[in-house]
Amino acid sequence: MILVTGATGNIGSALLKELQALGAGPLRGLTRDTARAAFAEGVEAVVGDFAETATLKPAMRGARSLFLVSRLGSDAEIIEAARQAGVEHVVLVSSITVQTHPHLGPAHENLAVEQLLQDSGMAWTILRPTQFASNALWWSGAIRRHETLRVPYADIGLPTIHPADIASVAGAALTQSGHHERTYALTGPERVTPRQQVGAVATALGRQVPFAGISRAEAHREMADFLGDEAADAVLDLTGGDVNDELLKVRDTVSRITGTPARTFQQWVTENVHAFR
Repeated sequence: MILVTGATGNIGSALLKELQALGAGPLRGLTRDTARAAFAEGVEAVVGDFAETATLKPAMRGARSLFLVSRLGSDAEIIEAARQAGVEHVVLVSSITVQTHPHLGPAHENLAVEQLLQDSGMAWTILRPTQFASNALWWSGAIRRHETLRVPYADIGLPTIHPADIASVAGAALTQSGHHERTYALTGPERVTPRQQVGAVATALGRQVPFAGISRAEAHREMADFLGDEAADAVLDLTGGDVNDELLKVRDTVSRITGTPARTFQQWVTENVHAFR
């Protein structure tokens, strides 16, 4: 039995499809609302809430493997609950910032979760993806309203990854041998700047999307209102203010593990253009 947490999210929903295609056997999808979860036939929907670890224990009962996204609840309690339930292998989604920007608070927190898992006694596989292609959804409201997008570091490109590629690597780790005690840095196939991302959305929509590059100070004022000063600074560092070779590096991990080329940002846009209409 494989338990997929965050089963209705960008990665979890793709992973369930991946596991079904691989014939992975009994599958469970964890969700806070089983009535609204639209899982494919053969996937058992189980209720659970990261904020209440006790609700996860019934879902973990009988699970051999667990897919877990970090920092959505008390990771120490979640990992301990998995160990007590007899889970043998955990695939954890962490962040590439652990190796590119270890001095930042979120990266330090991700590293602490990785260490908890490594010390748990269960087998583990750690995935460290870079910026998600789906982060472009932050712009969807403004684009639908035909507003001008105000974006810092407009011409700094990161090797943005399609969430389905994270799912594909997770699927391999959950169903194939050779992935225990391995850490994988994951990126897309090329660097894509914010200006290029917006251009891809505009092409898919068949209309212009107003765009303006702004300064870090302007962006910080806008972001700090809902993220706070420290988090806004961290996001701005990672999206252009403090890039380094490790963050910018395009890696072949996805194709090497899955045997399939990593998906492009354009493919993600094509699949999700409805969100911008």
